[in-house]
Amino acid sequence: MPLLALSITLVIQALTSLAVLTAPILAPAASPDIGLPATQVGTFVALVYGASMVASLSSGDFVARYGALRVSQACLLLCAAGMLLASHGAPVSLVVGALLTGMGYGPITPSSSHILVRRTPAQLMGLVFSLKQTGVPLGGALAGIFLPLFVVWWGWQGATWAVAMACLLCALAIQPYRRHFDEDRNRRSPIRPSSVLNPLKAVMASPAIRRLAFCTSFFSVMQLCLTTYLVTYLTTVHHLSLTTAGLIMFAVQAAGVAGRLLWGAAADRWGSSIGVLTVLALAMGLCSMLVAIMSVSWPIWLVTVVCVAFGATAIGWNGVYLAEVARLAPEGQAGFMTGGTLFFTYLGVVLGPPIFGTIVEVTGSFAVGYGLLAAVITTVAAVLAYSSRHVAQG
Repeated sequence: MPLLALSITLVIQALTSLAVLTAPILAPAASPDIGLPATQVGTFVALVYGASMVASLSSGDFVARYGALRVSQACLLLCAAGMLLASHGAPVSLVVGALLTGMGYGPITPSSSHILVRRTPAQLMGLVFSLKQTGVPLGGALAGIFLPLFVVWWGWQGATWAVAMACLLCALAIQPYRRHFDEDRNRRSPIRPSSVLNPLKAVMASPAIRRLAFCTSFFSVMQLCLTTYLVTYLTTVHHLSLTTAGLIMFAVQAAGVAGRLLWGAAADRWGSSIGVLTVLALAMGLCSMLVAIMSVSWPIWLVTVVCVAFGATAIGWNGVYLAEVARLAPEGQAGFMTGGTLFFTYLGVVLGPPIFGTIVEVTGSFAVGYGLLAAVITTVAAVLAYSSRHVAQG
């Protein structure tokens, strides 16, 4: 197993995810100072992932020219800059901070796929990519447990500065490994703005990868509507303290870590990524419906169990999907194809949270939002099951 490559990409993924998830965790605390309702955090998240969409598409040329690790270092610095700007709380700084954070987050997964695919045995793809993708819920777990404490100690702005410093220190710490991991870079490789659409064209030309890409749009909606709004939901509707809600978010993200490992190993063992993704879609739908019907009379342990189960499924699918894309991609094109599929993944993130937030504001009910999510993802499960059976019969 490529332990060094896995360890470095895991840490990078965790810290950039921590940066992205800082706003949802801090929204209840920052809202009075900023002058915006906490539900508007979905707009910030949409800006982050809108920038990520474009950045992921353009990452291929930068990886080829400068190397995947150098691109990762630049991404960490962009996330740090985005956090520092967002900490000012002014509308312009929030917008620019979100865009910089998104530009930093977008190329991380294509870069790590480029590093890992060349160092991972084929029979371990699902497990290794799922292990790396545990960096996303790991970053969320760190956010859930530490950011509320940082708010108590330093205020919400100090908590944001701490995240920026962590990203900066990581960018410096991985510099000694740059020569080793970027040995395949070509300093003469061109940076062509016109090539930004090439990953999309490649994805659309591959029926199997195209199917995965479209499905992840809806999977990402589920994941982000859980991680973006759960703390606000628990504090405003269920009247839990920010610290308690943060601890539940920590448990949710920890379950996401365990889920990614479990589903990745299951996909390797069963040899059916689509089958695993179908089961996960059904489980997400059930969990979303349970979250929708939660009431203030439920005991805290039951609320936690439901949220943890939601986290294990809605956060647990990414490694299975990325490993399958890497398997299906032509040799040497894993990062390129991953960047193309992430456009669709991030599209769900861009559209999902703002729509969800609008539904909650218009109806005055989180239950309506999570109930609608349950219906949508159950439909996706049916489509996946049909396409899987169609491919098997073909």
